[in-house]
Amino acid sequence: MTPTPKRIFSTAVLLLSIVVASYAQQYPVFTQYYFNELVINPAYAGAHVKFSATAMYRNQWVNFPGAPRTFNFSAHSAFAKNKVGIGIMFDHDEIGSYSNNHIYGNYAYKIHFPNSTLALGLQAGINLLGADYSKLDLQNPTDASFYSISKQVKPNFGAGIFYSKKNFFLGFSIPFILNNEVASSVESLLGGIKEARYYFLRGGIVLPLDRMDKVKINPSFLVRTQEGQPLSFDFNTAFIFYDVFSIGGSYRLGDAFITFIDLKLTEKLHFGYSYDWTRSDLNNFSNGTHEFMLNFRSIFRGIHKNPECPQYYNYR
Repeated sequence: MTPTPKRIFSTAVLLLSIVVASYAQQYPVFTQYYFNELVINPAYAGAHVKFSATAMYRNQWVNFPGAPRTFNFSAHSAFAKNKVGIGIMFDHDEIGSYSNNHIYGNYAYKIHFPNSTLALGLQAGINLLGADYSKLDLQNPTDASFYSISKQVKPNFGAGIFYSKKNFFLGFSIPFILNNEVASSVESLLGGIKEARYYFLRGGIVLPLDRMDKVKINPSFLVRTQEGQPLSFDFNTAFIFYDVFSIGGSYRLGDAFITFIDLKLTEKLHFGYSYDWTRSDLNNFSNGTHEFMLNFRSIFRGIHKNPECPQYYNYR
């Protein structure tokens, strides 16, 4: 039987789902960690001092069948006179027929110095992984190799460290430490799916470009590695105007050019948007990647009293 274009596409999506979900993207890759470090480092919990809640949506490789779509919600705040940070994070990630959910609690203990802070963080929670092969156009839907995988609950934990001053920070984290194995109906093809361990090294600085600090430059970097995968580097630069607007770009080594903006809507609300210009061969099939971010911050007097909080674009 001659394969139809639809069948070829279905096969491609299936292979993409298997390979990527098994090895490359069990944990979502965000661009706007730039504005929400908690997605990569639990030690960031409470860094804003006040209550901070962020919603993020990422639509990756637009127009590519089975491409990843991710929603993230996180919230965190400082307690005990800014000695402790507590947070929560939820991710929902879909790629092809696979879906992952992550639900984690974050804890950070802060050690304060005269002009800086060192935070030691832990996170713990569960990963729910599953697959629904009914979404695929299979040649033989009754093939037992493609019975859907029910949601499997896998506990995990991670750790991080975050050092910050007003205009500088450096952090290192391992969000997932356990290499859980996930049973699969396609184990004969995969040899089993394993949750990968990730390592993140992240740093940045804010430098004024005028005497009144009205315009600033914010270069930063991210080194990301995953077991079994090559190193990934992000080089970021943003310009901050009057502490109400930021615009910049990133280069993800061998993968994408990224442009992003952040706008202060009110005293409590910020909106961010980024677009990834794919440089890999996927650029022939997709229209890049869109990512949206909405951040809300507020002081609750009954909990925070009258705290000294960092400005939005500062680190402490």
